[in-house]
Amino acid sequence: MDTHIVSSFDSSEFTHLTRTLSKSTVIGLDAEWKPVRSQRSTFPTVTLLQLACQIGDDSAGWDESVVFLLDLSSLPLPSIWGLIKDVLVSPDILKLGFKFKQDLIYLSSTFRAQGGNPGFDQVEPYMDITNIYKFLQHKQGKKISKDKKSLSAICEEILGLHLSKELQCSDWSHRPLTEEQIRYAAKDAHCLLGIFKIFQAKVIKEGPLCNHVNEQHQSNVSLGLKGILEMPDCENKLVGRKFCNALDIVQATASSEECERIARGVEVIRKTKPMDESLWKIVRKYGEKLFLRVSDRNPKASRRKGKRRSSVAVCEEKQLENYGDWQGPPPWDISLGGDGCPKFLCDVMVEGLAKHLRCVGVDAAVPHSRKPEPRELIDQAYKEKRVLLTRDAKLLRHQYLIKNQIYRVNNLLKNEQLLEVIEAFQLKISEDQLMSRCTKCNGRFIQKPLTVEEAIEAAKGFQKIPNCLFDKNLEFWQCMDCNQLYWELCQILQSVREPSTTMLFRSSSMSAN
Repeated sequence: MDTHIVSSFDSSEFTHLTRTLSKSTVIGLDAEWKPVRSQRSTFPTVTLLQLACQIGDDSAGWDESVVFLLDLSSLPLPSIWGLIKDVLVSPDILKLGFKFKQDLIYLSSTFRAQGGNPGFDQVEPYMDITNIYKFLQHKQGKKISKDKKSLSAICEEILGLHLSKELQCSDWSHRPLTEEQIRYAAKDAHCLLGIFKIFQAKVIKEGPLCNHVNEQHQSNVSLGLKGILEMPDCENKLVGRKFCNALDIVQATASSEECERIARGVEVIRKTKPMDESLWKIVRKYGEKLFLRVSDRNPKASRRKGKRRSSVAVCEEKQLENYGDWQGPPPWDISLGGDGCPKFLCDVMVEGLAKHLRCVGVDAAVPHSRKPEPRELIDQAYKEKRVLLTRDAKLLRHQYLIKNQIYRVNNLLKNEQLLEVIEAFQLKISEDQLMSRCTKCNGRFIQKPLTVEEAIEAAKGFQKIPNCLFDKNLEFWQCMDCNQLYWELCQILQSVREPSTTMLFRSSSMSAN
């Protein structure tokens, strides 16, 4: 994956962007902005726009695509408005997005506020990854679930790719962006191309598309992939989409500002490379149009919430601040009838933190069910004498909470969350505790290492051990609860000794002294 940050109008990256767009047939779209922590009367300001460009025909691999990160906080928005507008409405470029309507609303608001232009009101042709996923589920004979899956879950299932969403709520207005933010932003748009490639291969494999497109009546225009999936006998329905000639319309309504922009030498995406026949037919059958209404231009404020804020909300915010610093004995404290061993329950918002805690030997459980109710979480934490770790502010307001039962994690990154919890609860971590717990189930390891023969016997029908490990005289360890096998613990120890973990031992030893 080739990634370029475009932050200057006169840079070589901007020239590379315009040339790449003129050759692209499929583009993955995404946007990032600084999260809004309180109710506001304006939309968030988009500071980064990601364009993942697939160049060439179907034979090009999605991993060979180019990703451009447009730094909207540095670029002159009036100068690039026409470029982005052309991309969004070009009939020769299929746009992909994951619930991109919200991104489009924020993007349009940003350009209207800072660029003095009408913003953006449509994306066409467009396909949503959510509908593509449902299509693939339908073709596999699986029941289409009503539950909305996250992009991370879809990537895991379709591409076998882990897409961490830790940085989604980070401060995208701060410059320079961190290396982690750059990788996250690029992968978020790039994975859309990979999911579409799977969908495209599936559709082409099933046979010819739109053989009789020209014979269809005008009333049979496409309902889009979502509409097709909702139609009875959707596999036998042949529908097409008729696109207007966006080029003629834009040329006929070109503003003086756009003419001035052309005069300055900006390359406009007017003559893009035409789609090949197979992609064109997919677009005609499954393409959609993302359109913003006039009502989408203004934030929808809740009067009821506004009235409550004058009295209740202010008090609640003050109460939430008290959860920032842990005070009082935790439920595992011996004085409260506990066994003195720290125990935590990580809800779904900090589930990744549970594995990091287990790596350093801390007992960290996860909810019994995949989508637990708040009362279930609180009851589980109470019965097991655990502190509930969460980032969910709403959970802190629950009426069933008792004193010293919940802690709100402030940091976004797992390593930083780990350090925060250790510092907040003054946990003492020794090197002997590293990898003393199973990262899969939170169980304990068998104290004695297994021989190669014992490991092979334990793995039969359960887990595959690579043949290359048998000649290395390694020690194998097994979880006593789930029977998961681990090897090369020395390398695992090195992997967890990151800078953050080194700081962990340094601070832990200092507190011990």
